[in-house]
Amino acid sequence: MTRDEALALVGDLIKNPNLVKHHLAVEAVMRALAGRFGEDEETWGLVGLLHDADYELTGHDAERHGRVMAEKLRERGVDEVVIEGVMAHNEALGIPRDTNLKKAIYACDELTGLIIAAALVHPEKKLAPLDTPFILNRFKEKSFARGARREQILTCSELGMELPEFIDVCLDAMKGIASDLAL
Repeated sequence: MTRDEALALVGDLIKNPNLVKHHLAVEAVMRALAGRFGEDEETWGLVGLLHDADYELTGHDAERHGRVMAEKLRERGVDEVVIEGVMAHNEALGIPRDTNLKKAIYACDELTGLIIAAALVHPEKKLAPLDTPFILNRFKEKSFARGARREQILTCSELGMELPEFIDVCLDAMKGIASDLAL
C-alpha cells in the first residue's frame, strides 16, 4: 500500500477533521522514529497513518478497534508488519510489543495528543513556540489532557529513550507538518 492509498483510505473512513490530523501527526512521528532507529520510514509511516482509521467504525469498542482495520488491510494485501503495527497500538488486543515499530506506535500515539493539547493552551496556539520543557511541564500536570495516558507515553523507555529525548523527536516531527495540523 502506498501512502496515497493509505491517505485515501483514511479519508474514506474518518470524517472528523481533528482525527485526520491525529493520523497525520502520528505518521510524522513514526517516520521520525524510524529514521532514528534506521528502520523503513514508509512502513512506519503507514502504521502511524492507519493506526486509528477504524475508530469511527468501532468507537469505544476496544475489542474491535484495530481488528476491523486489520481485516480491511488484509483484504487489500497489506504487509503483515503494517497490520501488526496497527493492531499493537491497542493494548486490549494483546499484541506483544516485540519490535521497535510496535513499541513506537504504542508510546507515540498518546504523546501526539498531549503535544496538540499543549499547543492549544499556549498563548500562540501553535507548535512553533513549544519546547520540550513546556511539554514536560504539561506532562507532569495530572489534570492536563487527562485522556493522554502518561504510563503509555512512558513506555518510550522500551525503545531505550528517556522521556525528554522522546518528546524532542516527536515534537520536532510534528513541527515539520505544523501547517497540515493547522498549528
